[in-house]
Amino acid sequence: MYNPQLETFIRVADAGSFSKAAEESYITPTAIIKQINSLEANLGLHLFVRTHRGLTLTESGKSLYDDAKYIISYCKDSVQRAKDAANQTDAVIRIGTSPMTPSEFLHDLKIHKLCPDIKFRLVQFDNTPETAREILKNLGRDIDVVAGLFDEIHRVDWGCAALKLRDEPIRLALSIHHRFAEKGKLTLDDLRGEKILLIRRNWNAYTDRLRDFVEEQKLTVEDFDFFKLDVFNRCENGESLLVAFDLWKNAHPLIKILPVEWDFTIPYGLLHSPDPSKTVGVFLNAVQHALQL
Repeated sequence: MYNPQLETFIRVADAGSFSKAAEESYITPTAIIKQINSLEANLGLHLFVRTHRGLTLTESGKSLYDDAKYIISYCKDSVQRAKDAANQTDAVIRIGTSPMTPSEFLHDLKIHKLCPDIKFRLVQFDNTPETAREILKNLGRDIDVVAGLFDEIHRVDWGCAALKLRDEPIRLALSIHHRFAEKGKLTLDDLRGEKILLIRRNWNAYTDRLRDFVEEQKLTVEDFDFFKLDVFNRCENGESLLVAFDLWKNAHPLIKILPVEWDFTIPYGLLHSPDPSKTVGVFLNAVQHALQL
């Protein structure tokens, strides 16, 4: 359903060399190079800058990289949808999952006790701004439910509904080697002189309120565009403190998340289509009933 050379392209981009990609693919470097050359010729694009130090993506390659991941994921999901349609007797809910939108809520809510006749299938996605926006605007097509953070303004912009599970306290993440790692709670005095990694303004109204407070306290802030693993690596590799949440405690093995001497929270819940399927509706009603109890 898609050009398999796209998978080779992604593997080479991730590996940074033809030889490493060949090892992962169990084929020769020559075969890998031929596939990339063929893909570049068919597209009329140069995807890699080739140097003696390795490979880096061109601007065209960077653009294709994220789109290729989405194309492959979409095609695989379309095949799964066809299989699901062939077996409509099964009640299946597709749960979108990524490091930033973990699926632990399935265990926490004891889902199988609530919905014993419903099966759940995890659908992993790459957490980029483009992919996240596409998924949330089209919930019910490839993915039925995503557990994540939200605010009402952006929920409306995304065109999705939400069942709130709780208010998630805003914490700070830091390297397990940071001098504050053994503290039970961070104070505002601890934060003076520290650099705080905080997502850009207008990502969420609740983090904007935190930003206003941090700026009033004259704490040092460094912006970033989107929550993804790269920013966790920046936090772990440096001395910066990262605005984060308990639900991300397993996102990076060398990161620790601590409470802070402030009272800021953000809504966390199940994002779904405003017009959910019958199966999703049964599931959401069961969750809401459990929350009321």
